[in-house]
Amino acid sequence: MENFDFDLRSIQAVRNLAQLGKVAADQIAEYSEDQIDRILCNMVKAASENAVLLAKMAVEETGFGKVEDKTYKNHLASTILYKSIKDIKTVGVISENVDEKVMDFAEPVGLIMGIVPSTNPTSTAIYKAMIAIKARNAIVFSPHPSAAKCTLKAAELMNKAAEEAGAPANIIGCISMPTMDATNALMKSKEVKMIIATGGPGLVKASYSSGKPALGVGAGNCPAYIERTANVKQAVTDILASKTFDYGTICASEQSIVVEECNRDQVVTELKKQGGYFMSPEETKKVCGLLFKNGHAMNAKFVGRSPQVIAEAAGFSIPEGTKVLIGEQQGVGPDYPLSYEKLTSVLAFYTVKDWQEACELCIKLLQNGIGHSMSIHTEDRDLVMKFAKKPAARILVNTGSTQGATGASTGLMPAFTLGCGTWGGSSVSENVSPIHLINVKRVAYGLKDCSTLASADPTFNYPELSNNICEGSSCVGSGQNPASYASNINGSDNEQLLKLINELVDAMKRG
Repeated sequence: MENFDFDLRSIQAVRNLAQLGKVAADQIAEYSEDQIDRILCNMVKAASENAVLLAKMAVEETGFGKVEDKTYKNHLASTILYKSIKDIKTVGVISENVDEKVMDFAEPVGLIMGIVPSTNPTSTAIYKAMIAIKARNAIVFSPHPSAAKCTLKAAELMNKAAEEAGAPANIIGCISMPTMDATNALMKSKEVKMIIATGGPGLVKASYSSGKPALGVGAGNCPAYIERTANVKQAVTDILASKTFDYGTICASEQSIVVEECNRDQVVTELKKQGGYFMSPEETKKVCGLLFKNGHAMNAKFVGRSPQVIAEAAGFSIPEGTKVLIGEQQGVGPDYPLSYEKLTSVLAFYTVKDWQEACELCIKLLQNGIGHSMSIHTEDRDLVMKFAKKPAARILVNTGSTQGATGASTGLMPAFTLGCGTWGGSSVSENVSPIHLINVKRVAYGLKDCSTLASADPTFNYPELSNNICEGSSCVGSGQNPASYASNINGSDNEQLLKLINELVDAMKRG
C-alpha cells in the first residue's frame, strides 16, 4: 500500500512539473538572444562553482567513477560547451538565401523531457539544461533512481542560476520521486514536446515508443584499431587515458583493442608498460562472471570501478599501478562476453592479420552494440578514408575515443548525447546540440507567376500518356502535342476528345 501511495504521489508530482514547465516554455519562447546569453552565462558560473560538489555527490551516491574526472565532465558540460554554442543562432532569422528569397526562422520546441543516466548524472543534466535553454526551451529531468539526489541537485542549481538571470520560474525541473510510472507519465504528458534519452536500451526504446519526437542513444561498444603505421606509444597512451577516464563510464570509451600480427608484440609490451594487465583465460572467465548478468547486461555493481576492485572481487591479484584489465578474445557474440560494452576498467583484445580483417572485426563489434563511434590509430590517410565508410557515426583518428567523441579532444560539438544514426536506430548521427532542439520555420517569397508556370517553363514537355489509353504506333511520344495525338485516334469519340483537349490548351494559354 505504501509503495502504491508513493507511485501515485510521484505521478501527481510529475503532472505538476509538466504544467509548470509548459508555462515556463511559453514564456521563454519570447526571449531575445541577449536574454538567453545572460541566463547561460549565469548557469555556467553556477556549474563551475559547484563542479566538485556535484562530482562528489555523484560518486558517493552511485559508486561509479572518479571525483576528479566527473568534475571535468561538469566543466565540459558547461564552460566548454558554452564556448561552442554561444554564437549559434537560435532566435529569429538564422539563415537567409537572398537570391532564392528564402529565410529560416528558429522557433523553440517547447517543454523537453531529459532522461539522465546514472553513469553521468550531473554532467548530462547540466549539458541538457544548457542546450535546452540556448534553444529557448524549458526542460524537466527524469533521473536514474540510483542517482536521483545528485541529478536533482544539479537541476536545482541550474534552475536557480537561470531564474536569477531572468529566466521564467521552473524553467528547469526534475522528478524528485523517480519511479517508472512517473517517467512514463512524463513521457506521455501532453505538455512534453520532445524527449532526449540518454541511458539504458529499455528507456531509449520507450522514448521512441512514446509518440513524441525523441533523440535516443545507447551502447557504443567502440573498438580501437591500432594499425601497423600507428605511433604505438601514443596510441596506447590515448587509449588508456580514455578508458581510465572516470573508470570507463562514458559510452564512447573504448571497449576493444584491435591490433595486427605485425605490431601485436609492440602493443602488448607498451600496454603492460603503461599499466595494462593481461588476464589469463581463467581470470578472464572470472571477471566475465562478475561483469555480466542475464546474458550481456552489465552488473551495476561493477560499472565504473577500478581494476583493483574488480580483480579483488574476482579473487586474483594484480600488480600495483594497474590501470585496466585486458582479456584476449577470439570472436564476437554470446560466447565471448568481453565483445559487449563494458562501462568499467576492462578491455577486450583482438589480433588480426591485416586491415581487411580488422575492418570486418570492427564492423561486428560495432553491430554488437549501438555502434556510434570507433577509433583508429594510423598514419595512413588512405586507410582512414576506407574506415570512414564503416557503420559508425564517429570515426576518431589518433585520439582517445572518450575525449574524441564527446568533443573534448576534437573539433566535434561538446556533448553527452551522441547520435548513433540509423546504424543504432537513432534519428540523428551527430552530437546533439541546440540546433536539434528547435523548429525551423521557412519563409519563402514567390519567384514565379503561378498562372503561367507550365507555359513559361522551357524545360517542360507534356508527359507521355499511359499505355492504358492506347497501344502500338498510335501512342503519343514524349513531348508530342496532345492535339496531334488526338488526331491519330480512330473511333467515334475522336472529334469530342479533340475538342476537349483544344479547349484545355486554350484555357492554359489564357491563364
